[in-house]
Amino acid sequence: NEYKSYLSRSIMNHDPYAEFETTHDLSMPQNENVFQQAVKTSYGQRRGPMTNKPKVAFENANKMAPPPTGLRGSLQSRLKTGRAPEEDAPRPITAITAAGYNSTPPKAGPAGFRASNPEVQLEESPEAVIRKMEKEIMDLIDESCFALERKEHKLALEKANKAVTKEKILQRHRDIQGFTEQNNYDLTYSVYFNAGNVFEASEMYQEAQAAYTTIIKNKAFSNAGRLRVNLGNILLKQGKNIEAVRMYRRALDQIPETYAQMRVNILKNIAKSFIGMNPPQYADAVVSLEHIMKTKPEFQTAFTLILCYYAIGDQERMKRSFQRMLSIPIEGIEDDDRYLQLGEDPHSAVVLDAIKEDSLRKIERSVRRNTEKHIIQATKLISPMIESNEASGFDWCVECVRNSPHSQISNELEINKALVYLQKHQFKKAVETLLVFEKKKGKIASTAANNLSFLYFTKGNMKGASKFADEAIEMDSYNHHALVNRGNVYYKEGSYSKAKDYYEEALAVDSSCTEAQYNLGLTFKSLGDVNRALECFEKLHTILNNSPEVIFQIGTLYYANEMPQQCIDWFMHLVTITPTDPGLLATIGEIHEHEGDRPQAYQYIMEAHKYLPSEIGPISWLGSYYIEAHYYEKAIEYFKKAVLIEPNEVKWQLMIASCHRRSGNYPQSLATYKRIHKNFPENVECLRFLVRICSDLGLNEAEEYEEKLILAKKTEDLRQQRREMSADRRSKHSGGSERSQPSSRKSSGRQVSGKPRRGREPSEDEVSEGDEVVGEKPPVPPKVPSVRRPIDTSYEDPIGDMPVRPRTAARPKADDDDFFNAELDDDLLPM
Repeated sequence: NEYKSYLSRSIMNHDPYAEFETTHDLSMPQNENVFQQAVKTSYGQRRGPMTNKPKVAFENANKMAPPPTGLRGSLQSRLKTGRAPEEDAPRPITAITAAGYNSTPPKAGPAGFRASNPEVQLEESPEAVIRKMEKEIMDLIDESCFALERKEHKLALEKANKAVTKEKILQRHRDIQGFTEQNNYDLTYSVYFNAGNVFEASEMYQEAQAAYTTIIKNKAFSNAGRLRVNLGNILLKQGKNIEAVRMYRRALDQIPETYAQMRVNILKNIAKSFIGMNPPQYADAVVSLEHIMKTKPEFQTAFTLILCYYAIGDQERMKRSFQRMLSIPIEGIEDDDRYLQLGEDPHSAVVLDAIKEDSLRKIERSVRRNTEKHIIQATKLISPMIESNEASGFDWCVECVRNSPHSQISNELEINKALVYLQKHQFKKAVETLLVFEKKKGKIASTAANNLSFLYFTKGNMKGASKFADEAIEMDSYNHHALVNRGNVYYKEGSYSKAKDYYEEALAVDSSCTEAQYNLGLTFKSLGDVNRALECFEKLHTILNNSPEVIFQIGTLYYANEMPQQCIDWFMHLVTITPTDPGLLATIGEIHEHEGDRPQAYQYIMEAHKYLPSEIGPISWLGSYYIEAHYYEKAIEYFKKAVLIEPNEVKWQLMIASCHRRSGNYPQSLATYKRIHKNFPENVECLRFLVRICSDLGLNEAEEYEEKLILAKKTEDLRQQRREMSADRRSKHSGGSERSQPSSRKSSGRQVSGKPRRGREPSEDEVSEGDEVVGEKPPVPPKVPSVRRPIDTSYEDPIGDMPVRPRTAARPKADDDDFFNAELDDDLLPM
């Protein structure tokens, strides 16, 4: 009943919360014991999720009534937070936080002030912005320099342009902020100087000139005039030598005398500009070079001065300049005693071992080599000009060198004198010059003996080559060149094992001796050890990457090892190095033909024929290729080229006649055979063709050619018998002479063979020569009998069988005709 009454009241009042209080009683939690105990626990004292929310301080908070928690009837009962509270009524609690207050203490600002909002940062000062921009510009300059050092011109150019752009922005920022008096001129100079270097390295000469001119025109830079040297270098690269000289001279005027080396370098550039003019101004270049020789003499300058006097033709000044060059000392390099160990102190020995091969020692050796190079080249240049003959001029130069601080080069000049004689094919004078060192000792005598060994080897005197090679090895056992020459003598004599030992010893002395490595590979190849030969050449290929000889040997060894694909790969690599070598292209074509790829073989052999049209091998191959393809007209073109190259070889003319016959042009074929018979009347094969063709065509000339064929065959038989008899007599005579005089055969370099040369008929000169040796008269050929007897008119086609004729309605002949079934003779096969 109570529930029903409560429900009826609620429905009537339309307010289900009518019986509840609309405000909170703040004094109620303080009076409840349970609530106070819960607050005192750790769970009650923990901070809630809104701990950072600003607190609102109210006065008499315990007197304030809680806000209503529900609507009373309608929307008219919303919270009233905007009106002023009554005098006795407490202010309701709201969710609005007061602005500008926070429970956490504010942080101090950059100037020591306490900022109300920590998220808002103060702006950087103008000085800090300028310093930051300067650092960015310097980083860009560093990156550009490193990129230019790595030859990355595109990246260097990009960084240099960015540095120029940022420097302009920095200048505007200074103007806006009023810091014009604090300009960083060093930074500006660095930016434009780096830009000019990058533009010049990238061959952007107009931009480089603009960058350098920007620095030169700025009066704030004290030493900007030196950059005129850079402008002169750009003009010299552009071929504007006159303008370059003007720019160099303007730069020279702005450089004080204290900078002597810089002035010398500018004078060198001026002399170079005069020499590079068209025509060269050697007289003006001499003025600058003479000034350098008076101020700070150098070997390169002295050598250039000698070249100028040589071009002018002034002999006396050439001599004087050569003597001045020899008087230039090499400071700190002449004293080699400091590398000798005088005592037995182990510490000093360690120090000497350390400095003998250090970087400074390498620089000293490089300077010494350059000095000797200039002296030797100057001697070779002026020796034919300063005296009546070259020998006298060379002797004058050698005498000057002996009396100079560079006397150790005099012996090397003597050896170079012999090489000059050898270049002019004056073998005797070269040998006489080198024989002067025969009684001397040391490395220079070993070098002279080694050169003598090489001279005798080139002339085919193995005995002399062996003698002087042994002397060179005896004087200097570490002379790897002499070891190679001694091995060459043994290789030429066929003693491959001994040659191998000397080559290996030379490689033990100097592992980088390419001559010994190459000859060792050839020795293994001659011994039949293909794998070791291949190993030697592949090792040499790592040293000489693009050596055609080495790559060709590797390819041939792979082919000998039955690896044709690897051989073709190496030969194709060789084609990229020597693309116009007809022998190489023909070899590749032969390998493809051996592998059955005739189209590819045709391509390479045709290329070989294009590069060397006079080579008979490709011509013969192409002719036979077109015969197999039944293009007889094309084959005739190539055989005609072969006739032009070898007009005395009957084979090519027979090929032309056979091509005419196979193409059906019998009249032309008959005319060709007649012309061949006129030039070679004793050729049996030509007579056989003439007899058969005349018989087939029903011509009366067949009987005449039959008689000539009989005579030619008998003459050929008699010559063959005579050759066999002469060969027997020679063998008996040589056997008797060997028993009576065993040394007579060694003294004779002539070899006699009873067999004719393969591939052609012996000529009349060869037959008469054999008859003269034997001492017999040539037999008189017998007369042809008047009674006609049956003769053999069979012949062999030099090309091969004719293609089978297609069957037609015509009735075939009764007799069998073997005209097109003749076999191909070896002597007439296409090459």
